[in-house]
Amino acid sequence: MPRKKPKPLTKAELRIMTVLWQLRRATVSEVVAALPPPPLAYTTVLTMLRILEQKNVVAREADGRAHVYYPAIEHDDAATSAIGDLVSSFFENSKTALAVRLMAQEQPTHAELAAIKDLIARYEEEQQ
Repeated sequence: MPRKKPKPLTKAELRIMTVLWQLRRATVSEVVAALPPPPLAYTTVLTMLRILEQKNVVAREADGRAHVYYPAIEHDDAATSAIGDLVSSFFENSKTALAVRLMAQEQPTHAELAAIKDLIARYEEEQQ
């Protein structure tokens, strides 16, 4: 069965997920302590973790009286989903249009240009 596409994360949810991806497993208190400024209240983090659990991007298990939360999706899966949402919302499902827009906004570095050229060469070889 194919994996469900994760629902888009808000910026606040992404803050929480970034901590969980780094720690891999954490209680609410540990997430609160690891968050970069500005701080969030314990109850806010708990509410957000419950929302993330409903979105199926976080899971939890009991550890005594506390619950330990852990990512149910990986960072790359969340990033892929976010890019897909961006492409469908603003670029008529054209990833190429997004790439062109990004390159037009900021000149790629030499290393980035080399990586893009390598990718283009690989695609051209596959089409032959």
